[in-house]
Amino acid sequence: MTPSANTTPGMFSYPRQDLVAGIVVFLVAVPLCLGIAVACGVPPISGLVAGIAGGLIVPWLSRSALSVTGPAAGLTSIVLVEVQRLGSLNVFLTAVILAGLLQIVFGVLKSGRFASLVPSAVIKGMLAAIGITIIIKQLPVAFGTVGGIGDIAAQFTPGAVLIATASLAILFGWRHTPLSKISWLSSALVVVLTTTLMAIAFTGVPALALAPKHFVQVPLGSPSELFAALPRPDFNAFLLPATWVAAVTIAVVASIETLLSLQAIDRLDPLRRRSPPDRELLAQGAANAVSGFFGGLPVTAVIVRSGANLSAGGRQRMSALVHGLLLLLALLFAGAMLNRIPLAALAAVLIQVGLKLCSPALFRTQWKLGMLQFFPFALTVAAILATDLLKGVIAGIVIGIFFVLRQNANGAIVDGRDPDGTRVLRFRRDGTFISKPALVGMLDTVQDGEHVIVDGSDEFVDHDMKEVLAEFVNDAPSRGVRVQLRGIDLAGGVAGGGH
Repeated sequence: MTPSANTTPGMFSYPRQDLVAGIVVFLVAVPLCLGIAVACGVPPISGLVAGIAGGLIVPWLSRSALSVTGPAAGLTSIVLVEVQRLGSLNVFLTAVILAGLLQIVFGVLKSGRFASLVPSAVIKGMLAAIGITIIIKQLPVAFGTVGGIGDIAAQFTPGAVLIATASLAILFGWRHTPLSKISWLSSALVVVLTTTLMAIAFTGVPALALAPKHFVQVPLGSPSELFAALPRPDFNAFLLPATWVAAVTIAVVASIETLLSLQAIDRLDPLRRRSPPDRELLAQGAANAVSGFFGGLPVTAVIVRSGANLSAGGRQRMSALVHGLLLLLALLFAGAMLNRIPLAALAAVLIQVGLKLCSPALFRTQWKLGMLQFFPFALTVAAILATDLLKGVIAGIVIGIFFVLRQNANGAIVDGRDPDGTRVLRFRRDGTFISKPALVGMLDTVQDGEHVIVDGSDEFVDHDMKEVLAEFVNDAPSRGVRVQLRGIDLAGGVAGGGH
């Protein structure tokens, strides 16, 4: 049951926990914001602006306690394609503003409720696939490699490996230490502080020293220089049809990713809180409009940062706000300090998040639930890994619908006999067109001279099924078959529909 407004904790109810969590999320978000911007082919500062907009705008409007908003890897391909199609980043930023306004309209129209149509198996598959993706992407970083897993052997960096190993030891051994009893102290924060000191110490050891590429890289400059470097939207593009097409694409995809991430983080919330999706769309729309106006990428609720928030002990929206404030301060003043944090440590934090999302226990649980749950789950995982998040989720939904239809088709009608030998075809649920093959198959096995009862009492039987039954009833006298219908009115069921 949802707590009343009088008992629901406010955004600032857990300042110590959320301050620590906000710092950890901020440290995770910095390289993600920069990396996604680079992957999109836009200036790195656009990624930081998006993270700032998501952190400073969404917490005030959203009612999601744990979700964190920022630029999302799932939108990378869309950004790349649309920037090239529109001809410039400036026009694309106009599309981002329009996308934000469209999301606000989606929220006002209460479109968020449609996210509940996504099957549970698909959401769990999305979580697992994101976890696997995080691990695959962060393993090379943990080894000090710039590139993919195949580059680890050639670019192996001992100092980065030691930092990543120490980080993982702290993260997974944390609950066994006395420090874990200190509620405000986060294992991830200890990892960042400890490994920063380790990196400084390695400076004097040539075999372990880290190169500049192994550290967080925040652009440096005065506030005025940074503001002048921000790309600007081209407001003349508001009337271009291509801009609106891009805006609709961004709005739909960002909304889907946000709502799925919202459901996913709600499932991980130990307090089992539920976030209103329509309110989230309003918040995300406002953040996207602001991000586009100031030169930032489109944003969504992001499961990676949200998972880091949860792992770091976040309790309320203040942690997301803290992360946004720190991103702003980092952009303006603290670039040199952030550049001392080793990426291998942040990779370890993300690897832990990934392992939690794709734990073996999750796969075992889905397997035990049967193929109706496991197959859509496994297909969603495979499709996301092979393509992208949106295509994978769509594939999972399609296969989930197929399995539901198949189950209904195979189990809607029971074929049996009464003690006196009468053949009884009994509807156990509504008889719709998806059960038509099963009904046709059963009627085809009726022998000449049999007595058949078709019992549809208290169940809905649609026109397609009535057509099949009407043709069977019309043919029955010629074969000596006696047919008795219970609870089925064949009025409107025109014989000759064929089966």
